[in-house]
Order: sequence, then C-alpha cells, then structure tokens
Amino acid sequence: MKYLIIAADPQHAEVLTEIAIAAKRHWNYPEAWIQFWIPQLTISSEYISSNEVWMMTDEGNPIAFYTLSQNEEGYELGHLWVLPEYIGQGIGRQLFNHALERCRLLHISALKIYADPNAQAFYEKMGAYKVGEHHSEVDGQPRILPVMEIQL
Repeated sequence: MKYLIIAADPQHAEVLTEIAIAAKRHWNYPEAWIQFWIPQLTISSEYISSNEVWMMTDEGNPIAFYTLSQNEEGYELGHLWVLPEYIGQGIGRQLFNHALERCRLLHISALKIYADPNAQAFYEKMGAYKVGEHHSEVDGQPRILPVMEIQL
C-alpha cells in the first residue's frame, strides 16, 4: 500500500512542522500572519513524546499528520495538516477517521477542535458541530475561529 498511517517519532518534529506551515500557507494568509503563527505551527520532539501524533506517509515520506492532546477541559484535535499537493485526495478524511478511532480506543467521549475557518466545512462534513467561537487578533486584525466538537 502506498499510503500508511503510523505513529510519529520525536525525530519527525522538523518535517511535521514543515507540513503544518506549508498547509497553512495554502490558504493564502498574509506572510506576516504565517510568521506570527510559526510558534503554534511548530511541532517539537517534546510535543511528539507527550501527545498522540500520527502521520500519513507516501512511500515512507510524511505527507500529513494529526495530533490529539489533553488539557483540563478534555481532549482536543491539536493539529490536522495535509501537504497542499495532497489536499483533495481524502487524506484528511482518513486521518480524521483514524483520530476518531484512537479516541474510541482511549475511551474519549468528545473531541474538541479549534478549526481554521477554511476547515470548518470539512469538520462539519465529518460530523463535528460548532459549539462556540474563539476570538483573537492577528497583526491588528480580528480573527474568529470556530470551536467545534464531535461526540464519540
């Protein structure tokens, strides 16, 4: 099989960060915004060691990934990024379904998603629904992220 979903190792931190940044750039945000978001898009080896991080590979090369993390409110889909040249091929759907299966195995009953506005329709199609909004500011511009949830 060409595509495989495997657990990420700490050594994958740099390539996963590159995937996240490339995927975010796909939405044509201003470069100043991308630079502002780099700390949030950076995946460290420590992050991989302390969270669920799964990646999809194409002939061994990472092309997409997702993370599950736990905080005081419960579990969150921390990241789900697909390299732009692979968008539209069902990879995001496969990774999201894998994430839901991991949640079921871990007895997680609900998964929260702070979605990029461009990804809201994708998550709705996957069965998540909007439960709120996260308001912030980027480079002096207001930014509203849909807060979504899916029950398992």
